[in-house]
This record gives sequence, structure tokens and C-alpha cells, in this order.
Amino acid sequence: MYEYLKGTITAILPSYIVIDIQGIGYRVLVANPYTFSLNDTMTVYVEQIIRDNEQALYGFSNKEDKDLFQKLLNVSGIGPKSALAILANSDHTGLINAIMQSDISFLTKFPGIGKKTAQQIVLDLQNKLADLTLSVEHNDPLPADGENSALVDALLALEALGYAKKDTKRVEKELTKQTNLSTAEYVSAGLKLLQ
Repeated sequence: MYEYLKGTITAILPSYIVIDIQGIGYRVLVANPYTFSLNDTMTVYVEQIIRDNEQALYGFSNKEDKDLFQKLLNVSGIGPKSALAILANSDHTGLINAIMQSDISFLTKFPGIGKKTAQQIVLDLQNKLADLTLSVEHNDPLPADGENSALVDALLALEALGYAKKDTKRVEKELTKQTNLSTAEYVSAGLKLLQ
């Protein structure tokens, strides 16, 4: 129903953003909310999912990410939350290569993706991803305050993607060694450590 929303980002939380369009705030679930900047006016590509007990908007910073999300939804056993968790990894080229090369072990590292589902992803998408050219560069400003709120927000975002608290605690030790990263960079580094 919706292709995109163009408005101002008024809130950024661990699992979603709020985009204001002429006084109406749309809650949009996104893979990594911290790749968006507060008070920026931008276009967010969206996919509306309507189910018996839920209506939700899933958002993407570019059309290619939305296309990949839609392809993942066509895989049996992949729902919108699993697809979003897969897209949280900023290495979409690596994801596409893993699918095209039948790298099941790469795919099973995502939350909620077992061996059977990973095999289904390869079976359903192996020959359908050649047309995707993904741009995944995101530049996020560094946190202004001296505290490491960026790391705290990143850990909450990882939990919102479905990673267990024990796993996020494990990678937190490694992430604290890295300083001066934005929240998006912490999320990216955390996803690499969780893989």
C-alpha cells in the first residue's frame, strides 16, 4: 500500500523510529534505528505488513534494502522480524554471496535461523539475487556526551533484533574496547562478533 514516507525523524528507539509527516507520527520498525539521525528530513522506504493481530510498517533507508526484505519474506519460514534481523547485518554483499554460494553456516548465525530455514533461504533465493546492487554505507554522528550511550543503545538494538541477553553481554566486553564509535557502528561491530 505504501512505497515510502517522507518526513522528519522525531524519535529513535532500539527497534523502531518515528517519522513525523504533517503532524502524524508513523512508527516504523527498522533493522538498525541508529543509522537514522534525529530531526533529519528523509525518505524511508516502507513495507506494510497486516496480519490478524498486528499491523506494522517496516522501514529501509534505500530501495535495495526493501527489495531484499521482500525477497526474504517470500522464503518459507521467514517472517518480517526474522528478515529484519538478517538485514541488520550491514554486510549485505556477504549475505548475498552466502546465499549464492550455499553457505549455510553463515546464515544460521542469524537469530531464529536454523539449518532447515537456512537451506530454504538458499533454495528459494539462490538464483534470484543477481539483480540486487546494495548500498549499505551509513554515516552516523558520534554521540555528543562523554558517556557511552551509543554502546548502551546498540546493545538494546541487538536485543530488539532477537539476540539473547547472554549473547549481547558476551559481545559487550569486546565492544567496550572500541571507543568513539557511533551507535550504528557499535551495532555493526556487535553483529560481526555475533556471527
